[in-house]
Amino acid sequence: MAGNIEFGLDVGIYGRLATPDEVLKLALLAEDEGFHAVWLADHVVFPATVAPKYPYSLDGNFPVPLDEPLLEPVATMGVLVGATKRVKIGTAVLVIPYRNPILLARMLATLDVFSNGRIILGAGVGWMEEEFNALDTFDFTKRGKVTDEYLEIFKAICGGGEVAYQGETYQFEAVNSYPPSVQRPHPPILVGGTSNPALRRVARLGNGWLSVGLPLNKLAERLDVLRGLWRDEGRAEADLQLYHKLFINIGEAVAAKDGGREPGTGSVIEIIDDFKRIVDLGYRGFIVRYRGEDAGEQQRQISQFAAEVAPKI
Repeated sequence: MAGNIEFGLDVGIYGRLATPDEVLKLALLAEDEGFHAVWLADHVVFPATVAPKYPYSLDGNFPVPLDEPLLEPVATMGVLVGATKRVKIGTAVLVIPYRNPILLARMLATLDVFSNGRIILGAGVGWMEEEFNALDTFDFTKRGKVTDEYLEIFKAICGGGEVAYQGETYQFEAVNSYPPSVQRPHPPILVGGTSNPALRRVARLGNGWLSVGLPLNKLAERLDVLRGLWRDEGRAEADLQLYHKLFINIGEAVAAKDGGREPGTGSVIEIIDDFKRIVDLGYRGFIVRYRGEDAGEQQRQISQFAAEVAPKI
């Protein structure tokens, strides 16, 4: 794929197609088709019962049965680092409070070393309270503050050398962190979320914003807020990296929450137009995922996207 637009592929770590063979096959297909990156979402375990609060479905229910395969993303990143040569490996998004911050930072810095600088950290606060409870992590209601401090620790640990930290939710005395990440001062951080606290987190701690699931008018409104916060932090607008995630379904439109067509679904012409509208807002990075359950159709859609959609954007 040529041009100044980057396309990444979400390889899908949960659901019926989340098998080692299929995930590896998709990652290698992405590399062959010229995608810039492969991306992984984040869950560790699915509780047997989950309240219908999933933010990206019409009814709030999770899109796959909770007893289907689920691959832990950081471990999977290690496999993909070893299996690929060119593509970036990113998380879209990693739930930051789920893992010890020193351990997470050292794992990602190590992966950045092994991959020669191909790691991207997409970071979020999480939404599934039942999973927080199962993992016995920090208080679900304080996950925003935890995320902020853990990201500060991530930056410090990846920077290398002697590191100490004294925060409200986590403290540690001086430790040595070697080797540092290859990417300096740390792998890029793309913060997810659409609330005002999430956008403040982007402006203060991130290299960019990873948006998903917003209609175009709402996306534009949130982006205006973010740009104002970014400027307030004294940061140059040219440094703001913008990535948007879309679920694609070429050939068949999917109903959106507002009753219209979900962007990324429908005819090739409609999907190209969806992407161009988002590019017009200033986006230069996209993550796509095919949401169906047929492995062959998934691969066909990805190849068709690479051949017929991406070159026209």
